[in-house]
Amino acid sequence: MKTWMALLLLAACGDDGGGGGGGGPDAAVGDVTPLVGSISVNLVPELMSAGTTQPAYSALLGKVFDGAQPEAVIWELKAAASGCTLYTPRVPFCATPCGSTAVCVETDTCKPYPASQVLGDITVTGLVTKGGETSFTMKPVANAYQPPTSIQLDYPAFIEGEKFEMKTSGSSFAPSFTIGTRGVAPLVLTTSPIDLKPNTPLALAWTAPAATGSEIHIKLDISHHGGSKGKLECDLPDSGSTTIDAGLVTQLLNLGAAGYPTIIVTRSHTGSAAVAAGRIDLVAVSTVEKPVNVPGIISCTDTSECPMGQTCQSDLTCK
Repeated sequence: MKTWMALLLLAACGDDGGGGGGGGPDAAVGDVTPLVGSISVNLVPELMSAGTTQPAYSALLGKVFDGAQPEAVIWELKAAASGCTLYTPRVPFCATPCGSTAVCVETDTCKPYPASQVLGDITVTGLVTKGGETSFTMKPVANAYQPPTSIQLDYPAFIEGEKFEMKTSGSSFAPSFTIGTRGVAPLVLTTSPIDLKPNTPLALAWTAPAATGSEIHIKLDISHHGGSKGKLECDLPDSGSTTIDAGLVTQLLNLGAAGYPTIIVTRSHTGSAAVAAGRIDLVAVSTVEKPVNVPGIISCTDTSECPMGQTCQSDLTCK
């Protein structure tokens, strides 16, 4: 416990835990502790659907637990290359059902879900609201944190490369601490269309950031509407472009695809702080999801959308 309290004191210094200035203690702490909570500020891009446009907006949400979230699916590494990894799922079986309060995490092994916790009030500084405020306080509601109803965040709610912070008032779960990170630019994925082809590398490009310290995460799960058969994930520097290995693309395609395959690309900058139970992250996030073209896949929600003689299947493909 003394070790954890020492780490907490380091984290409370308020450095941003990543590149772009300062970050020493929090960065080290964040790398070695289990994730028990996160507070994210997400830039949600404009969305056009069914002839209507949903304007872009900024969303803030935080949840903290007294332990790491157990996973019902075990993702096993199958291949890796150049910062990207191919995983296939394995669902463990428990002969005795775990019930609603636990999850089967390995053969005949149930792990309880952690309990949600509060950090007291959280004072936010450095984010911009539509009313021009740069500071406000969040109180927990059902053990979750969001801006009060009187506050609407601007879009974007932060300035690229500029620091914003959140200070907790403290609770029985964790004493008061300050956590900070830095804003990111809205992500713009410039590759279009995005075509997956066997034995062909996938080149992706996006607008490079002006500030340093952000990272890119890529997720390709082209079978999720039919029960995921595998996924490809990449964690990369935010350089503006990458090329995913042809062998990984081929192996992913060989696992099978379902309707409406997509790629999800996320730019983020993360700061971390430690509490006795583990690590809490503060993340600035911009995420883009785009459709992916897969050979032989015609997506559908109804048979009327399929070619003559084909019907829409439960995995949202025409066959």
